[in-house]
Amino acid sequence: MKLFCSIDMEGIAGTINWQQEDAFGTRQQVKKCIRKQVEWVIKGIHESKQNHIIDEIVMADSHNNGDSLDYDITELDDRLYLITGSPRPEYMMPMFDKSYDVVFFLGYHAGAGRMQSTMDHTFSSSAFHNVWINGKLVNETLLNAAYAGYHGVPVGLITGDLGLKKQLEEADLLNWVEFIITKEGISRFAAKHYPMNIVQNNTIEAVKKVLNKNLKELPVFKFDSDYDHPIELKIQFNKTEMADVAQFIPDATRIDARTIQYKNHSFKSIFNTLAIFSGLTRITK
Repeated sequence: MKLFCSIDMEGIAGTINWQQEDAFGTRQQVKKCIRKQVEWVIKGIHESKQNHIIDEIVMADSHNNGDSLDYDITELDDRLYLITGSPRPEYMMPMFDKSYDVVFFLGYHAGAGRMQSTMDHTFSSSAFHNVWINGKLVNETLLNAAYAGYHGVPVGLITGDLGLKKQLEEADLLNWVEFIITKEGISRFAAKHYPMNIVQNNTIEAVKKVLNKNLKELPVFKFDSDYDHPIELKIQFNKTEMADVAQFIPDATRIDARTIQYKNHSFKSIFNTLAIFSGLTRITK
């Protein structure tokens, strides 16, 4: 069995804003919070009845430049592989393929525009105002889940803020996933953090519960397409000049001053084009 964990920062218990990573001293506190989340998952794996059949555990450090986890995290388990650094293909799901049995999303958060969700955004807080797939507003969780689904692999566990859980519930999506709430957003940069021991115990038990399921029976999440109807990606940028740059991507269509459309039958192409839009628009100010 192979497990893939994609790790973000904004939904981790103990984090409230991006300035924590810039200020002297608090950067290490953020890294400590992220590491604890990984440690709890590994502990849950070790305590599960399926521990003996797990061959590989991949932790993809997927926040910002992918430098929130230190290499010594691999001391926790000889089956643990760490992916760090940026840029990279498939952004938050690097080197992912159909060989994995289940995906965990750790420290995930609600999409752009969600009230009472800590650091709400979708892939790029500086560039993207809204992202739609097939006309439906989406967040990072759904986009990454769809990339796993493209390979036929289900999402089994999410840890993150209450805003994300509500967002998924309101859309009636990923309702089979074990979801562990880490905190409640009060505003974009304020939160009520759940007690550490509670989040730890809930995470460990959720990992064990997921691994005890028949993973082949879990649903996989995909966006619909057919021969006549490719998948449609639409991005509304924060600034007009960002769309000015993004429109040069082959097959991109300018919809209005701040909105770009891109269509393709392959979700992998959609997924990587989204990452290109994010990276390319960083050259604007």
